[in-house]
Amino acid sequence: MFATLSDRLADTFKNLRGKGRLSEADIDATAREIRIALLEADVALPVVRQFVDAVKERARGEEVSGALNPAQQVIKIVDEELVAILGGETRRLRYAKTAPTVIMLAGLQGAGKTTLAAKLALWLKEQGKQPVLVAADLQRPNAVNQLQVNGERAGVPVFAPEPGNGVGDPVEVARSSIEEARRKLYDVVIVDTAGRLGVDADMMQQAADIRDAVSPDEILFVVDAMIGQDAVTTAQAFLDGVGYDGVVLTKLDGDARGGAALSIASLTGKPVMFASSGEKLSDFDVFHPDRMASRILDMGDVMTLIEQAEKSFDQEQALKAANKLSGQGGEFTLDDFLEQMQQVRKLGSMSKIMGMLPGMGQYRDQLENFDEREIDRLQAIIQSMTPAERANPKMIDGSRRARIARGSGRQVSDVNSLVDRFFEARKMMMSFAKGGGMPGLPGMPGMAGGGKRGKAKQAAKNKQGKGRRVSGNPAKAAAAAQASKDKAPAASANPFGNPDGEDLDYEKAAAALDLPKDFSKFLK
Repeated sequence: MFATLSDRLADTFKNLRGKGRLSEADIDATAREIRIALLEADVALPVVRQFVDAVKERARGEEVSGALNPAQQVIKIVDEELVAILGGETRRLRYAKTAPTVIMLAGLQGAGKTTLAAKLALWLKEQGKQPVLVAADLQRPNAVNQLQVNGERAGVPVFAPEPGNGVGDPVEVARSSIEEARRKLYDVVIVDTAGRLGVDADMMQQAADIRDAVSPDEILFVVDAMIGQDAVTTAQAFLDGVGYDGVVLTKLDGDARGGAALSIASLTGKPVMFASSGEKLSDFDVFHPDRMASRILDMGDVMTLIEQAEKSFDQEQALKAANKLSGQGGEFTLDDFLEQMQQVRKLGSMSKIMGMLPGMGQYRDQLENFDEREIDRLQAIIQSMTPAERANPKMIDGSRRARIARGSGRQVSDVNSLVDRFFEARKMMMSFAKGGGMPGLPGMPGMAGGGKRGKAKQAAKNKQGKGRRVSGNPAKAAAAAQASKDKAPAASANPFGNPDGEDLDYEKAAAALDLPKDFSKFLK
């Protein structure tokens, strides 16, 4: 969603690199580019003005003029100001002192409230809570049925005493859900309310009546992040008509420009609390302003990646693989390799995972075009091998590779590529496990070329490159040089194979080759 903004900001910061001091013109040019980038991203104009003014004022201050690297200092300022307009600190849910905690969802129709209700319920369930979903959207066709289906997928009960489709009183349903939660000992009640195609008085009044009936601990305004500047108008209308405590952004995986996310928190004063970024019920998480700012500036989101890995990875399997790579638990096999790939798949799509790493913005096109089925193909190849072959890939010869290719429906070249990549990956991972470093980078602890062995090898190379000592006596030095020349094999004077050492007539030789007429330009 923030791809356009990220690219524009990255181009802006490139112009600052290498400058030891920023002039007034440099600051003005940078501020102008940042303003254009934010406006193109559909950020509200008041927010753009506030942001650019803050960046310019701080860029002219001592923190930049006295910095060793002014460009990095400006990036730091932009990062901090982005965090500020995104809400500053992470806002957590407030739970009631006496259960149940009541959370009411409000927003326009089509914003994704019903799906988000199930996502929130699943997230709360993973936090150790016992939530219940309340079907108080009785206007939209099949809204009750949709909530029941999503609740079943999430493994969360749904309170739906009315069939919906225009039948039933949503205020009474919401009121009775509190008693139901107390009776069945549910500690969180999530009320899904009706939306409309636009902001109108009837919708506001119904939402206000439900609010008064259940006295929610948290009112969350659900907004589609793809509707652009209109999201700010809608957010302000709901704030005036019903009031809310926090914002939930949906469809953050879309291709819109993302200005809503950068505008709502700053203009309404209400923090963005959650973000939904996919169709799966698990594509939901707490909104962290600092992490979102890092993503926009292409500095990655490693903390979120670590948290997802902690939830998805089997610690016992990970420890077992680590022991094998360090040489303590046997040899790392293709079975272990397959297990690691399956663990990574639990994190989500590979393009999404790689996008959380710093500096991956420059590879955005490759990530977007990555074929997620490639892992399925690798899995098919590995599972077409015998247990012995997976345990010892070195035994896979030509005939075995042909059999594996037939069994997996792939080409022999695909099998060759997998085996080669496995050995390379195992070698690199073993280097990490044993010494903690990337192989091939000299001079770093634990890396090839570092430590005593690396220094000894480098010293030996240096010694070889120095050659023999030359005597200080001119007569002896001349005699030694002549003796060395006599011992050396006769080398061709022409490195391209002319044994006579004579100069060749290249134009005549080229004419003899009978090349095409248009080929002559390559001979000049």
